[in-house]
Amino acid sequence: MDVQRPFAGKARRRRQIIYAGIGVILITGITMGVSKLKPAAPAVDRSGLWIDTVKRGPMVRQVHGLGTLNPEEIRWIPTITDGRVEKILVRPGTPVKADTVVVILSNPTVEQQAFDAEWKLRAEEAQYHNLEVTLQSQVLDQKANTAKAEQDAEDARMKAETDQELEKLGVLSDQARKLSTGSSRQLSIRADIEEQRYTNAQKQLEAQLAAERAKVEEARAIYDLQLKQKNMLKVRAGMDGILQELTLNGNTLQEGQQVPAGTTIAKVANPNRLKAELKIPETQTKDVQLGQPAQVDTHNGLIEGKVIRIDPSVQNGTRTVDVALNGELPQGAVPDLSVDGTIDLERIANVLFAGRPTYGQEKSTIGMFKLEGDGKTASRVQVRLGRSSVNTVEILGGLKDGDQVILSDMSRWEEYDRVRLD
Repeated sequence: MDVQRPFAGKARRRRQIIYAGIGVILITGITMGVSKLKPAAPAVDRSGLWIDTVKRGPMVRQVHGLGTLNPEEIRWIPTITDGRVEKILVRPGTPVKADTVVVILSNPTVEQQAFDAEWKLRAEEAQYHNLEVTLQSQVLDQKANTAKAEQDAEDARMKAETDQELEKLGVLSDQARKLSTGSSRQLSIRADIEEQRYTNAQKQLEAQLAAERAKVEEARAIYDLQLKQKNMLKVRAGMDGILQELTLNGNTLQEGQQVPAGTTIAKVANPNRLKAELKIPETQTKDVQLGQPAQVDTHNGLIEGKVIRIDPSVQNGTRTVDVALNGELPQGAVPDLSVDGTIDLERIANVLFAGRPTYGQEKSTIGMFKLEGDGKTASRVQVRLGRSSVNTVEILGGLKDGDQVILSDMSRWEEYDRVRLD
């Protein structure tokens, strides 16, 4: 027969409670420990990483941009008068001289105006010559009258002097001497009047010829203008070079098309004098200055140059920088060729630098993975960047000479402070 123990059940429940508490404490502790464990370092394929070594020494700051080669000398050829395209003599890509006729236009009105102006000029010139002959004849007649009057006056003077001597000898009467003296005086006055008439006739000739000459010059100016407009129907290149374009309103120029006056239809460029027009990001042009050295890659050779112009306006986030090219152009360097350009901003004598990472801006602090001593793991460090270049950046803090860092984009592992390199 079993004997009941009143304290046995209580002891058993107490042990169960104690065991349950211990279990809860163990589970809680394990959970907290596991939560505090750092995730295992992920493996990264080393062959796909860009790793560089931090160095100390001289660094060249550069900016890079894409662009095209463009001629320094360009001539846009407009039409001076309205006209219809009669004939196209030269096609784009052809070498031309300054007087090479590229396009022939036709305009009957312009041609008729030039013809009328020519005949009006001839008529004015004929009238001028006719007037010149008439006036010169009148002047000669007056000159003859003047000469005769002067001769008559001279004869009368000599007779008066002779009569005066004869009077002194008593051969001639006083009355006769007075008559000869009066006649001499009268003819002398007449000679003076004829001389004045001759002078006035010369002045009149010059005045009338000047007025007629002005009409001739006016007719000649009109004719020259009309002839120039007629000659402009033959559109010439205007400079030595290569004909690059032959267009009308953005389309290829065709024979038979009507072209309004003042319309640009052709473009001629000098292929021997090219410049590179580089598109530089707006944020990188603040340090670009005129005269800075540059290198232009034509994909068939490098050529040195210097900055000659910086466009003040911004288009699509870039500014255009013109680089003049020095020396002989590489083979295949032609207008509109795509090129890469690099501009040297400054040379820093002694600085700590490394390759430029694919992320982060200059003068900022970023996280970079630095390789540890075994070369098999990399830990994240905070690196302070300074001035940047195309391929390098100045290191102001966080790294030292000889450190190896990963420059590739590591954003996939941004939640890890440490990675393993395989």
